[in-house]
Amino acid sequence: MLTVEQLTNRFETAFDPRQSQVLAEAFAETANGLARSSDLSDLKDVVADLGRTVQDLAAAQQDLAAAQQRTEANLAELTLVVKGLGQDMDDLSRTMKGLGQEMGGMSRSMSYALENEAYRLLPPLLASKYGITLEERLVRTEINGEEINIFAHGTRNGEPILLVGESKLQLDERRNSHRALDRLMDQLERKVAAVKEAYPDAEIVQLLITHYARPAIRERAEREGVILIQSFEW
Repeated sequence: MLTVEQLTNRFETAFDPRQSQVLAEAFAETANGLARSSDLSDLKDVVADLGRTVQDLAAAQQDLAAAQQRTEANLAELTLVVKGLGQDMDDLSRTMKGLGQEMGGMSRSMSYALENEAYRLLPPLLASKYGITLEERLVRTEINGEEINIFAHGTRNGEPILLVGESKLQLDERRNSHRALDRLMDQLERKVAAVKEAYPDAEIVQLLITHYARPAIRERAEREGVILIQSFEW
């Protein structure tokens, strides 16, 4: 009859030490009980059942180990995929940033083109429709740290004025341009404040130019005392 230590050593070929110890003790206790009753036939059956159980447990451990390996492999593959997606997102972010910069540059170029056209063609319209006569060319300048996109000295109905203006390519409320107009009006107010600081006694006429503005936008500008001119008018 094998001792508990011998049984433990044998079981350790398939199980961890703690499991081997428990199995060995259980086996020895069962064997001793059967030996005392001289029921060797039952002992053989128990040994056979225990052997099958050991084999089943060993097979289950192997299956578990194989499943764990597959899980680890899948996790490693998933890690690579996530890393690749992260790189793709970084690339996409850089691309979008570049496109944003290009679009911003194009928008500025188009705004400058609109303003340059206005410098040449606005004076006759201002005189005929608004009674404003310019004493000098319209210019883009800087006053007290603010870039003034449209600026000129002039008179209205014989009284001296300063023309201070801003430009926006399009003002269409269907494209959220009410918020754009809010920002544009805020910009215009800052520029007017800068000009007032430099010319405290001057009457300032505010001007907005655009390619197109919806009627509601034009009505709001009129209520706020701002001349709004669309490019097709000149």
